[in-house]
Amino acid sequence: MKIVDFTANHIEAAASIAKRNYAAARKHVPALPLVDLWPDLTDFAQNGLGVTAFEGGEMVGFLCGYGPFENTFGIPRLRSVFSPIHANGTKLENQEKIYARLYQAAGEKWARAGAASHAICLYAHDEAAQEQFFRYGFGLRCVDAIRGMEEIIAPPCEACEFEELSQDEYISVFPLHQMLNQHQRESPFFMDRKPSTPESFINSYQKHGSRFFAAKYGGKICAYAKILRAGETFIVDNSDYIHVGGAFCLPEHRGQGVYSNLLILIPR
Repeated sequence: MKIVDFTANHIEAAASIAKRNYAAARKHVPALPLVDLWPDLTDFAQNGLGVTAFEGGEMVGFLCGYGPFENTFGIPRLRSVFSPIHANGTKLENQEKIYARLYQAAGEKWARAGAASHAICLYAHDEAAQEQFFRYGFGLRCVDAIRGMEEIIAPPCEACEFEELSQDEYISVFPLHQMLNQHQRESPFFMDRKPSTPESFINSYQKHGSRFFAAKYGGKICAYAKILRAGETFIVDNSDYIHVGGAFCLPEHRGQGVYSNLLILIPR
């Protein structure tokens, strides 16, 4: 197996591998949508962090990443590289061997660039690739789930009122947003999220065009879901995909069907 730098000449073949991997994922998770827009891989050909694997003159895999990023997860002086789901892939045969060689070469580049944190996004069904990276010391940071937008059948939750909030009411979600940040700071997440300010909270939802749906108990918000089109994978570029970008329910209201009823409000 020959490992070489990822260049513009490899973009077409790499995209073909990534698309085949996505097609395989759709067989395991039928709710994943068909994708019309595929991300451009040009940036990865320019930043010098990517590698490709060849056998017998055929590309069998590639591994690229964004970065390096500074102060990852809010940790001072922590530099990182991130490989999103469309920026890596292999043939379906011998994945462990291919990913092992790819990461050996890419990891050397990333470390040379000063990145002590390496994150590589993989499909949930791809147990062979996950096992290989676990052997290399990787763990899990976050996991996305997806479901179809068919009708949700939920028992009534008569103690709560459910509604989409007006923009004037968005700031009322801020205390629960702070609780979510604190929850993510604790074990087992250990994500060093700094407490935000009301101003930064407002700027964030305005930037992403977020919408908020809330459950109210006694006229006060007890749970919320933030809905937006933006997300961390290329799938969100399709018009029929909605991303839950934040959600929190007060502990005393959990296990009572609050979120099942809240999701009913979200437009399909």
